[in-house]
Amino acid sequence: MNVLDYMERYGHEQLSVYTDKDAGLRALIAIHDTTLGPALGGVRVWPHATEDEAVMDALRLSRAMTYKSAAAGLDLGGGKGLIIADSRTDKTKALMRAFGRFVDTLGGRYITTEDVGTSLDDLEWIAEETAHVRGLPLSRGGSGETSEMTGWGVYRGLKACAKEVWGNDSLSGKRIAFQGFGHTATFLTKHLLKREEGVRLIVTDLNEEATSRAREWAGAEIVSPNDIYDAECDIFSPSALGGVLNGETIPRLKCRIVCGSANNQLLSEEDAGALRKRGILYAPDYIVNAGGVINISYEADGGYNEQAATEKTGRIYETMEQVIAISKQQGITTAAAADRLAEERIERARKDRTTTR
Repeated sequence: MNVLDYMERYGHEQLSVYTDKDAGLRALIAIHDTTLGPALGGVRVWPHATEDEAVMDALRLSRAMTYKSAAAGLDLGGGKGLIIADSRTDKTKALMRAFGRFVDTLGGRYITTEDVGTSLDDLEWIAEETAHVRGLPLSRGGSGETSEMTGWGVYRGLKACAKEVWGNDSLSGKRIAFQGFGHTATFLTKHLLKREEGVRLIVTDLNEEATSRAREWAGAEIVSPNDIYDAECDIFSPSALGGVLNGETIPRLKCRIVCGSANNQLLSEEDAGALRKRGILYAPDYIVNAGGVINISYEADGGYNEQAATEKTGRIYETMEQVIAISKQQGITTAAAADRLAEERIERARKDRTTTR
């Protein structure tokens, strides 16, 4: 793997590597683009088998964060932290504090927050070593758990998709197949059950507690992980792993819309085209799941502004409408349209910065 060539090709600014033998820390921080502001992105704790895998994961995810913040209209760039460890067995206070010292060496170019394998407790430990951390508990002036706002944003994006496909944004009576039923899918379901009459759920999850909750609380039909792709539904909602939309699964889908909270749902760029050819409207993941980063952006020295965060996240509806319009006008996939929306905003900011110097 030629890291520098890859970074140059995709516009990455920086890759930093850090070790602390005493704490057992082996970590990376990738900064993709800071044109719009400091690079915000969670720290993921994951036991990658090789260093190449870890580097690629950090670089790919940092770029996705740039696009997510840009498309959401935030003055933030994209970054990602990665601790090569098993979150179930290796995480300690010393490990997270060591990562905090790593973050602090970057002087604010990277702001860290929660991600896979980390929790609010971990963020509090990181915050003992650096001020460049967001998403702390409400008791500490932060925005707290981001899943609720992410669920609200996915709901709003889904409504915009429904308007395009069925002529109005009502989801009443629709069948929604959830691949994964974690916190974000639960909050999305709360909006559906509260606001949409007769919505029906089909759910799969590897976690038995999650499927039990979906069945008992939401009246969901439970199917096996493999059968979810064949479910007769109106909407398929990937809400767990990435790469689930690919050459093997897309031909099996029986839906009109794909809209969910999982990151990196498409295995490749070509898969967006395959969905389009089948007449399935795809909601680009970083467009509709931006509620978490929007939520964090409303933390300030004076505290967290929940009302402003909720209103801004609600405008994901309008952003999704923009993506659909660009896709139709330019004859491109919604995935490409989302990229174009983000890239144009970054380019405008880059030109403005150059002309004001």
